[in-house]
Amino acid sequence: MENPWKTLKINAKYENPWIRLEEHDILNPAGNPGIYGKVHFKNKALGIIPVDLEMHTWLVGQYRYTLDEYSWEIPMGGGPIGLDILESAKRELKEETGLIAAKWTEIMRIHTSNSVTDEEGFVFLAEDLVQEEPEFEETEVLQIKRIPFQEALNWVMEGKITDGISIAGILKAAKILGL
Repeated sequence: MENPWKTLKINAKYENPWIRLEEHDILNPAGNPGIYGKVHFKNKALGIIPVDLEMHTWLVGQYRYTLDEYSWEIPMGGGPIGLDILESAKRELKEETGLIAAKWTEIMRIHTSNSVTDEEGFVFLAEDLVQEEPEFEETEVLQIKRIPFQEALNWVMEGKITDGISIAGILKAAKILGL
């Protein structure tokens, strides 16, 4: 479908190493002038669902500053645009859980909040796992939990997991795994 929106001007309002906030002067589909705010992410969102031979997975618990609450999530992080997303996902899994996977399957592409941001995410299923030591970043105070995959799926259904990429990824992985 052809884009019914017309961009007249883009004004950068704020920028840091991770995001750029833009205000777009636009003509909307009805032809009327207006503004549209857009958050541009400088990284791809990458989520990983590790599953071992016993059908367990790993969740990461951390306090999320933006939400002002504790959050349970799949292992995830950012991969710089232009770099290989699989290599970035491997790095994130090792950093957060200490896991190294021999088998990787990209299971989904997702837009995290497509009315306000262009952030694009990818979720991988990681299998054939070897446990090593995690390598947390200085900003990460993480709790790592290995639980049965079915329990993670239950947490999604019970609302204990609220992160969108985690929810979508766990539901997709459950379908792939036949649960």
